Amino acid sequence: MDGAVGEAEGVALRVAFDPRLKLEFHGSGVTSDAGLLAFRELDDALGLTNLAGEVLADTRTGQNSRHTLTAQIRQSVFGRLAGYEDVNDADRLWRDPAMRWVVGGRAVTQNAASTSQMGRFETEVLAHEANLATLTDLPGRWIDHVHARRPVNGIVLDMDSSVSPTHGEQEGSAYNGHFGCTCYHPLFVFNQFGDLERCALRPGNVHSAEGWREVLEPVVARYRSTMKRRYFRADAAFASPEIYEFLEEEGYGYAIRLPANAVLQRRIAHLLTRPVGRPPHEVRRSYASFRYRAQSWNRSRRVIAKVEWHPGELYPRVGFLVTNLCRPPERVVAFYNQRGTAEQWIKEGKNAVRWTRLSCRSMTANAVRLQLHALAYNMANFFRTLVLPDQIEQWSLTTLREKVVKIGAKVITHARYTVFQMAEVAVPRDLFRRILAMIDELRPKRIEPC
Repeated sequence: MDGAVGEAEGVALRVAFDPRLKLEFHGSGVTSDAGLLAFRELDDALGLTNLAGEVLADTRTGQNSRHTLTAQIRQSVFGRLAGYEDVNDADRLWRDPAMRWVVGGRAVTQNAASTSQMGRFETEVLAHEANLATLTDLPGRWIDHVHARRPVNGIVLDMDSSVSPTHGEQEGSAYNGHFGCTCYHPLFVFNQFGDLERCALRPGNVHSAEGWREVLEPVVARYRSTMKRRYFRADAAFASPEIYEFLEEEGYGYAIRLPANAVLQRRIAHLLTRPVGRPPHEVRRSYASFRYRAQSWNRSRRVIAKVEWHPGELYPRVGFLVTNLCRPPERVVAFYNQRGTAEQWIKEGKNAVRWTRLSCRSMTANAVRLQLHALAYNMANFFRTLVLPDQIEQWSLTTLREKVVKIGAKVITHARYTVFQMAEVAVPRDLFRRILAMIDELRPKRIEPC
């Protein structure tokens, strides 16, 4: 038994199944997150966390030695990238060599920020009203930096809400009958690349479209003078005349799911009759396009109907879209169906950066946490869409964390440099080299003097 659990602190542990094995723990000499260095390289090439440090206000007082806002925002974002979503994780992270080099500054020669320092940073400094507003704008600022290096001919915005279950007496937490749990009900806007343009934390019992203008309008304003082709998609929760009128005034083409009603059903009655003959083995689809005006609308709008007869089903599946696009009905439906990727991105945010982990008591502190998760999500998505070689470009954000971030390494420090001896398991040296080369191509080109 003694051989299985070790003899004393500092002595190698032993396992019983093979006496040739010894287990040693070197917290400051090894890391399980060496892949964060590649994400930090991308951050440096794009200038993302430096931008965050420039626009956030330092509300701390005192003249004692401390970490900069840029260093702490890095620790918050990169910690979440590695799967450490709790402030308490800083208890171990502040000595981790990969985290110290990612944070930079005094963390390289000493330590990163402690649990108490990170707690004050996230619940006090960032919770200040001006800083929270700036933090909410940061995902869009980061995307603008990326667009400068990624040619974009048009923008497609997808808006959707989600659920963040709560556990305890958290401010703003409420029961939501649709999700069947006590939760928060955040709202998200993504672009066609999967980047999170903007998000907002809301009480759990609000309608899915509650506060849509506060979230969507700043995004629309950013693209007002830079994008000529602009589109918007959303589900039936956002089928509101106020949203239609807003998008039409801003010059957006849109496709929004429309709840069915008796009037709409009568307009397509000829498509709801079961086809004559033996039922086919494939799905039969029919489309219709017509003008429709609800009582709350200020004018008539185009409605697209899709009717599907599936083998073995007695009744057809019927769906309606309200749109101002002039495309054929099949293409409008195909365009709308692509918004399903937004649901996948929300799922990745939940699984890869765990943005449902909102465990603070105050709603303001949880709003800060959601925005930090949003920044971590965007950093990971930039990495996926900008610098992954062809053979791994389809990796999910969860796979990126498990195979790229979670690279184990032994750290050897010399007088003039530090070496990370990285394991070659999921990501071999040549693949990592190609990632670094693609990051280097994103850096601003230096103009040589004549």
